[in-house]
Amino acid sequence: MVAATIAADVAVWLVDGVPARLVWNGVRYRVSDSPTPLTEEAWAPELTHAARRVVGWRFQGTTSGGHALIFDVIEVDAGTGWRLVHVYE
Repeated sequence: MVAATIAADVAVWLVDGVPARLVWNGVRYRVSDSPTPLTEEAWAPELTHAARRVVGWRFQGTTSGGHALIFDVIEVDAGTGWRLVHVYE
């Protein structure tokens, strides 16, 4: 598996809070597996354990031509945008 670190804004469409498709560099990818949440430990002093919140997703996206990639995307701009941070081929 070849991995690339990317820092690009992308368009992500959600269905029921989960990614359904992504557009990157003008190419549309349909989510073709079950997305995995990417979490961040959010500590609060009054808690005795870590609370986890979803900050992004990892999923496989497939073009209409059948080319598949794995994407890691994170929410940016207070939840109004998405950034592609890793691509795996």
